Amino acid sequence: MKKTVAKTLTYSVMHLIVAFTVAYVLTRDWRAALAIGMVEPLFQTVAFALHERAWSRAEARAAHGGTLAVASRSVTS
Repeated sequence: MKKTVAKTLTYSVMHLIVAFTVAYVLTRDWRAALAIGMVEPLFQTVAFALHERAWSRAEARAAHGGTLAVASRSVTS
């Protein structure tokens, strides 16, 4: 769990910088870039955390004899 939290936080900071930079390049308005750079990574960070959690659960199920569905096909452990 600690690894997921650390990955999520570092990803969030990186994403904030990238989103701000891209928004600034496109708008040339630091206020708009700051707004976009703050809001978009927040939602993306939540999505990333949920994505990591789903993959962890899928991997745990696969390790216990289940299957891990990948690209519409089933892969056994």
